[in-house]
Amino acid sequence: MSHTGKIQLMLVVTASPDQVSEGDRLFSSHLPWMKQTHPKDGDKALLSYNVSKAAEMSNPMDPNSAPTGNTQFILTEVYASPAGVSNHFELAENSWDDFPAFVTWLENCKSTLVPVAEIGNSLW
Repeated sequence: MSHTGKIQLMLVVTASPDQVSEGDRLFSSHLPWMKQTHPKDGDKALLSYNVSKAAEMSNPMDPNSAPTGNTQFILTEVYASPAGVSNHFELAENSWDDFPAFVTWLENCKSTLVPVAEIGNSLW
């Protein structure tokens, strides 16, 4: 299913070795909370949810380069509209028990958040 015109939220977190277990714990908590709280239909619908994890490479353009020792967590969520992202942040603050711990973890890592990006190209 193509997501052209839908809204993507993306977060990349680069965690030092001492922060990886907390990232694993938080994303393990995040998944069931997302399942329980996010609508699957309508303007606020969550259409796609993915969390991936990989070693940070010294040369990101060369997958065979030496790892830095850090780990990258990549979160992508696709919503039907910007209303879904607004709903997500409201729900997180009000109902995800680990939200304060997540904010603290982000402060202890390097992160890039793109909360509302319209998808221009999408296949299938």
